[in-house]
Amino acid sequence: MAHLHITSWVIAFALVGLVTTFARSGNDKGAKISHMILRADYLLILYSGGSLFASYANYGGLIIFKVLVGLWTIAAMEMACVKYKKKKPAAIWWAQLLIAGAIAIILGFGFLGAGILPAK
Repeated sequence: MAHLHITSWVIAFALVGLVTTFARSGNDKGAKISHMILRADYLLILYSGGSLFASYANYGGLIIFKVLVGLWTIAAMEMACVKYKKKKPAAIWWAQLLIAGAIAIILGFGFLGAGILPAK
């Protein structure tokens, strides 16, 4: 399940780039389609993350924090895309996306090692 989760969030980050590229070039239809695909990918992230959550029961509060940071990352992705498409200030959402994404990746790979990394 870790591979599915990692693949889905890598696709999500690529889709965020695609949404902003289409929006910047004025291709509203392409931006809308890629944004809807991104929203479907959120469901895949939530499903695989929920499955991983069940397998990390022995981590206690750390896994709860990781879930909250993951939800924060998804919210920041969505808000950054929406604000960017509407041509409204989105810098705070981009900053939150970078911060939350970095924290989620550090927690996932650095502290919750039951995923794809070899055992220590």
